Amino acid sequence: MAELESGAIANPDEQRMVGHYWLRSPGVAPEGTIQDSIVEVVVAVEEFARQVHAGEVAPKEGGRFRQVLVCGIGGSALGPMLVADVFDAPQAPMGVRVLDNTDPEGIARVLAELGSLRDVLVLVISKSGGTPETRNSMLEVMHACRRESLDFPSRAVAITGVGSELDRRATEEGWLSRFPMWDWVGGRTSVFSVVGLLPAALQGVDVRGLLAGAAAMDASTREPDPSRNPAALLALFWHVESGGSGSRDMVVLPYRDRLLLFSRYLQQLVMESLGKSENRRGAAVHQGLSVYGNKGSTDQHAFVQQLRDGLHNFFVVFVRVLVDGVEEDVLVDEGTTSGDYLDGFWQGTRAALLEGGRHSATITLEQLDERSLAALIALFERAVGIYAELIDVNAYHQPGVEAGKTAAARVLELQAQVLIELDDKPRTAEEIAAALGADPLDVWPVLCHLAANRDGIHGGGILDPARSQFRRV
Repeated sequence: MAELESGAIANPDEQRMVGHYWLRSPGVAPEGTIQDSIVEVVVAVEEFARQVHAGEVAPKEGGRFRQVLVCGIGGSALGPMLVADVFDAPQAPMGVRVLDNTDPEGIARVLAELGSLRDVLVLVISKSGGTPETRNSMLEVMHACRRESLDFPSRAVAITGVGSELDRRATEEGWLSRFPMWDWVGGRTSVFSVVGLLPAALQGVDVRGLLAGAAAMDASTREPDPSRNPAALLALFWHVESGGSGSRDMVVLPYRDRLLLFSRYLQQLVMESLGKSENRRGAAVHQGLSVYGNKGSTDQHAFVQQLRDGLHNFFVVFVRVLVDGVEEDVLVDEGTTSGDYLDGFWQGTRAALLEGGRHSATITLEQLDERSLAALIALFERAVGIYAELIDVNAYHQPGVEAGKTAAARVLELQAQVLIELDDKPRTAEEIAAALGADPLDVWPVLCHLAANRDGIHGGGILDPARSQFRRV
């Protein structure tokens, strides 16, 4: 871990350093230029947010920006979503919504909820600028702006790699602003970069508090004595419970509604980092650690039944928050508040699991604020790195993700060929596949989707591939 923070090439696939720890402690970065750029970006984020809140940066058509719409995916969406949900409040200067998929119905739903894009500031986040899901949601937003006769570039901000396809587009079209993404920050650890800080600052979140909380946890998790290092202890717990092979799942149960998305955030951080087919010596290992969860005490009425009495293929990590976070304590029983019940349910669930031989660890926060949320995230980041060392896998690359993107590109190439091949003569999927030299089982789902969605392409009897015929009409 010390070598990683010193600038070692920790991502050999892309020959990149891994520097997310530098984001909250610039002084540990190995180069002065990196240190300066981190400091400058934080200042720029705060100043941009100030200008938007003051109305100095405003819609071209008049008025003020009052909503933030993020176009991103993976780490470019999960971090902003988690922070936005934790700190969502009626008094926030701006609300944050996220488009994190290429689902047209989902995009339309969010745009409908916004009502109008007139007062919406759009953040497009993509390191390469070519991520299909982000590009598609951006194009959908552009189309929605045209429907309202709104100027898109004057309300658009690019967060991307310098010189990327998105960076060039933003420059050529005169977008409102551009912020950099560095190649030494991976998506799943980017929440403390401009990816997470800019939407947070616009929402009114204390970004200095976020950075301070993460930095404080980093200091604690650099401790070389494992018994005094919380991340080492957490990684050891995972290793003991999963046998160092991922044989048991990690169930994450935060006892606070505002942490609902935390388990989803951890799914990417943990599973993308640790789910690897080979170790660092090239031997087949098929490692990983599955993560799921929701929140307490809700899940005492759902899957905790299986956790208590069913298959013992898991361990639990509870997150407990001491301060209830309300201005007035309402007594629901004599001398008892709703918060008392919530904490009692945590204790009861933990005890019931232990009675059944199920093990758990509890992380306790005094209160849920910027410093504590950031410290919680940083704790898991370091635990992932240490656990990866214990099982000898590279936590900082993601070859399986790239394989999925490549496969999806092949499907879209096939669809383009299918569209060319279709004519007004009825043919089956097998016949079209034969003409293309393709597998009918690959052609069939393409045809079904086209038949359901594109005018001019009709198919019949879709439950029986042998009889279904498709043609252009």
